[in-house]
Amino acid sequence: MATTGKTTQPIGHHDFCMRHASECKANAKGGQRVKLTPEAWNMLVEVNDTVNAMIKPETDQDLFGKAEVWAYPTEAGDCEDFALLKRRMLAERGWPIGGLLITVVRQSSGDGHAVLTVLTDRGDLVLDNLEGEINLWNGTPYRFLKRQSTANAGEWVSIDDGRAAVVGSLRK
Repeated sequence: MATTGKTTQPIGHHDFCMRHASECKANAKGGQRVKLTPEAWNMLVEVNDTVNAMIKPETDQDLFGKAEVWAYPTEAGDCEDFALLKRRMLAERGWPIGGLLITVVRQSSGDGHAVLTVLTDRGDLVLDNLEGEINLWNGTPYRFLKRQSTANAGEWVSIDDGRAAVVGSLRK
């Protein structure tokens, strides 16, 4: 997944960093890739499945009465909340934080969405609350827009998706 330089931080992430400053700091070991052993793979699957099963999908508007709030979910949350919890659970299990990146994508419907990208020696994997399977980033239907920097969790970089955008039209 190629990046093209700094970009704007999502407002919800900015607010999250104001509340959780220790989670949005520079990382001396940014961009570390985990060797994807069978044990590491099983841990990814376990965390992805556990969070997807235990958190009920619900919008920030319904939960907080606001359009965008990034928070650790306990019972319910939206896409970035799922990604934040997966990131924290993997970090607690020893995964390098510079290789656990919240990523903003566009769905084929045009809606924005957030996933967790995990850097491994076998490619960048996506943990997603809408898709139970863990896939390589370029094997998903999403258009990748931006993600956290590997060197600083409070900074964001643009992604050069490199895949042709799907364009369609209807004629009457």
